Amino acid sequence: MPGLMRVVVSEFMDETALDAFGADVTVIYEPALVDDRPRLLEAVKGAAAIIVRNRTQVDEELLSSAPDLIAVGRLGVGLDNIDMKACAARNIAVRPATGANSLSVAEYVITAALVLTRGVWFANAQMIAGNWPRNALMGREVSGRVMGLYGFGGIARAVAERARALGMMIAAHDPHLPAGDPAWEGVERCDAVTLLGQADVLSLHVPLTEETRNLIDANAISMMKPGAVLINTARGGVVDEAALVRALEDGRLAGAALDVFAAEPLTAEAAEIFDGIPNLILTPHIAGVTEEGNVRVSSVTVANVIEELQRARA
Repeated sequence: MPGLMRVVVSEFMDETALDAFGADVTVIYEPALVDDRPRLLEAVKGAAAIIVRNRTQVDEELLSSAPDLIAVGRLGVGLDNIDMKACAARNIAVRPATGANSLSVAEYVITAALVLTRGVWFANAQMIAGNWPRNALMGREVSGRVMGLYGFGGIARAVAERARALGMMIAAHDPHLPAGDPAWEGVERCDAVTLLGQADVLSLHVPLTEETRNLIDANAISMMKPGAVLINTARGGVVDEAALVRALEDGRLAGAALDVFAAEPLTAEAAEIFDGIPNLILTPHIAGVTEEGNVRVSSVTVANVIEELQRARA
């Protein structure tokens, strides 16, 4: 069929969203391709677009295998797995699903903040053993405490809205957001050191760059308020995992939630560092993946890719 275009999807998404492509687009939906590089490189030959999450490396090798590529659809917002310079040099549009999973991530952050601050979820084993550890599980309230947001983009603002409803005070650091931006209304705008020192809950919302790699290291943790909680739904390389483990072991931090890791997927060997660490929540990069969020992200990504294909046809 003249004008037929092909789209490769290498990671999971809501399949029903793919129906929007219509009969003039051939869709190859194979989430297993992310773990089979040779097959992926073969599949993208002649493809007009590829849709990925965070694990597919859209690098020079893949782009060289896909000379007809017009667009990269990103099921999410992080772009560190995509070689943006190489895409720009080839005039390939990169379209993230900006805003589509903000609510999912924001709810994850609030959930983690409540669980770690209150501490009640650690009671199961003791209760089953017949103990009644009321005093040990007294916990704390989040109301009246400071939600610190490192980075103040759309997701962080969604967190701030929900944290404020729980009676929390909001402080944030974002050197890229102008001081006069209306988003700062009702938020204490502060430098990084001040934020680290006053946040009871510190939630990270920054991309992974050379500037932010190991942003939260032993030195940064030493500046944090004793007993604070750290939540990372941004990128794993932003946190020095060994330094975090030490801070949890010695009680400097009261808890942490990690949804992202320096190396993903997290292997059994890599996970050993976290074994037996108290007050630690580990999840497999799913903060932005709820049933509703997946539908929104998939729909927005498909719409973005269709827009680029139509532009190429025009």
